[in-house]
Amino acid sequence: MSDGAVGPEEAGGAHIAPPAAVRVEGLWKRFGEQIAVAGIDLELPAGKFIGLVGPNGAGKTTTLSMVTGLLRPDAGKVLVGGHDVWQDPVAVKARIGVLPEGLRLFDRLSGRELLAYSGRLRGLPGDVVDRRATQLLDVLDLAGAQHKLVVDYSTGMRKKIGLAAALLHNPEVLFLDEPFEGVDPVSAQTIRGVLERYTVSGATVVFSSHVMELVESLCDWVAVMAAGRIRAQGTLAEVRGDAPTLQSAFLELVGANGRDSGESLDWLGGGAR
Repeated sequence: MSDGAVGPEEAGGAHIAPPAAVRVEGLWKRFGEQIAVAGIDLELPAGKFIGLVGPNGAGKTTTLSMVTGLLRPDAGKVLVGGHDVWQDPVAVKARIGVLPEGLRLFDRLSGRELLAYSGRLRGLPGDVVDRRATQLLDVLDLAGAQHKLVVDYSTGMRKKIGLAAALLHNPEVLFLDEPFEGVDPVSAQTIRGVLERYTVSGATVVFSSHVMELVESLCDWVAVMAAGRIRAQGTLAEVRGDAPTLQSAFLELVGANGRDSGESLDWLGGGAR
């Protein structure tokens, strides 16, 4: 290295892994008799596009809610950038952005007013908020609707203004729960472009999905979850293994390959009554 600095692979002759953006240890959550998350451990690398994937009911949303401080776990620890989510919540929330599924916004504000409120709530100077809001509204193709009330926004527009609010303070880690659900292809492409640009800068995106094709095209690193447990985690290539696609590997990992695919429904179709 030209400046004489020692790189990670050179220190002491041994490779030193980059620090984890998020570390999850022994995370549990139960709702009555139902165990939603069963003691999971995760180490999510910094500067990556990370997919948390699993079938409906796998525990993805519950996990993300606990990791971001929206839901208190029954047991376990979550560290974001080395800070404990529950012991040091202010430091963690300054470092993260969150776009939860079913996000409830202050929808009687306009898009620009919502960003102005969010930025000032974060303690950003007014001129910084205004400049960043203008840039985000433009990039996310919301400039023409910036003075329109959020209640009148479409699903895609609501996802984009929610993403803008989550990015406004330039977080180190961005958590997104099903960010492309119900979003039209044009809005999805816009969101994707913004997220890809964001990770190139060294930030980390963690998003949940059950659409394997999307995850395979976007992510560097994947964790597969089913029935409240982590079935596999690692780079896309590691999780995919010898399977031709991530979808194939996923079905094998979650035990879905042997399920009845409809052969028992011999009465269905063909005009039979």
